[in-house]
Amino acid sequence: MEPDVEILARLQFGLTIMFHYIFPPFNIGLGFLLVFFESAYIITGNKIYEHITRFWIKIFAACFSVGVATGIVMEFEFGTNWATYSRFVGDVFGSPLAAEGIFAFFLESGFLAILLFGWGRVKPWFHLFSTIMVALGSIMSAFWIVVANSWQQTPVAYEIVEHAGMSRAVITDFWEMVLNPSSLVRFTHVIIGAFIQGSFLVMSVAAFYYLKNKYHQFAVRSFIIALFIATIASVGQLVVGHRHGEVVAEYQPAKLAGYEGLYETTTEAPLYILGYTDPDKKETVGIKIPGMLSYLIYGNKNAEVKGLSEFPESDWPPVGIIFQTYHIMVGLGFLFIGLTLITLVYLFRGNLFKQRWLLRIYVLSVILPVIANQLGWVSAERGRQPWIVQGLLRTSEGISKSVTAEEVLVSFILFILVYILLFIVWVYILDKEIKHGPEGPEDMPEIGFSLRSLKLDFLKKK
Repeated sequence: MEPDVEILARLQFGLTIMFHYIFPPFNIGLGFLLVFFESAYIITGNKIYEHITRFWIKIFAACFSVGVATGIVMEFEFGTNWATYSRFVGDVFGSPLAAEGIFAFFLESGFLAILLFGWGRVKPWFHLFSTIMVALGSIMSAFWIVVANSWQQTPVAYEIVEHAGMSRAVITDFWEMVLNPSSLVRFTHVIIGAFIQGSFLVMSVAAFYYLKNKYHQFAVRSFIIALFIATIASVGQLVVGHRHGEVVAEYQPAKLAGYEGLYETTTEAPLYILGYTDPDKKETVGIKIPGMLSYLIYGNKNAEVKGLSEFPESDWPPVGIIFQTYHIMVGLGFLFIGLTLITLVYLFRGNLFKQRWLLRIYVLSVILPVIANQLGWVSAERGRQPWIVQGLLRTSEGISKSVTAEEVLVSFILFILVYILLFIVWVYILDKEIKHGPEGPEDMPEIGFSLRSLKLDFLKKK
């Protein structure tokens, strides 16, 4: 049986993005935290915050370099494997991608050298300014990428033009395209997910150091600051996720029905907590709360929610996949809320760092936000299928006409080998830096491992 070029091209692009998407959330989350760490150093003059900042800059640089290298590949794939799609959306897609390069990537990379090599060479306040610019650049980069992707989910402000026997979408209003119905809520959802992922990385390493009885003050301050960011972000994600669901219900009702395994249009639509779908029988089995989906979407438990039966079966998303990925993602979101709130309780009681069992959980938990962000991406993109541009262009129609399955397969194998090598190098660098630890003395005078540590820092004079 010959390999199918569309399946191979989709697998290649999907795995390329999933590997790439490990790193931007770390960059965004760590960049945001670096602003807090360095601001604490500027305000207090406490050298421990300088050690914290300089250590995490090294980790940020490792994530940034691999993220850039893996992101470039996707743009080549647009031209090699998805030429028909690129011709169709080029006029629309090109604008936010160009804006990302001009306004975001140049800003981020322009100040990156000062962030990495500016210690002792520029004024402390200017170094902090550079840190803020790098963090802002990474967030702006995410904004333009999300705008481009969101237009595919909820296309607006376009017209279809015929040229040389081919159709293409042309922008009629740039800012309406940028502010399409799903862009802002999806951007916020992505950024908060990145804050959670970056915070859990910091807490994981800090908990590891504390359990190993090393770099106590570094560990305590890093952990507490990251904990507050993670808690606020986790709770905020619940609010933003709810709003995102309302937008999906309004503009992509088939996707919502797939998320919830809702095959028939119904009032008092249930919300499934756990379960599975049977596409053959067109039914969903599991633990559910009657009327909760209707209430969450419309504020009325008796409201009608559209099921998949309202749409041609050829337009249905792969229900089994997105039902599971969506529910696991939501479940992990609630886990982050519960875990961070419990940790805050111990912190305010003053005995957090005596809970070694909890610190061990944090050491291992670094992988969970990565999984949640990956599953969120899978849910969003697979939920849009069979459309590559919702309602305008099917994925099967976007494939390049001249590329062969053998060509895609060869490049696919080469990408996998290169990505495995990149991942090994990245893990090696992280392992080396974490084992080396922060600069400065390993055992500094203890002043108490609680919120009092931070209070004393900011009450002391420089």
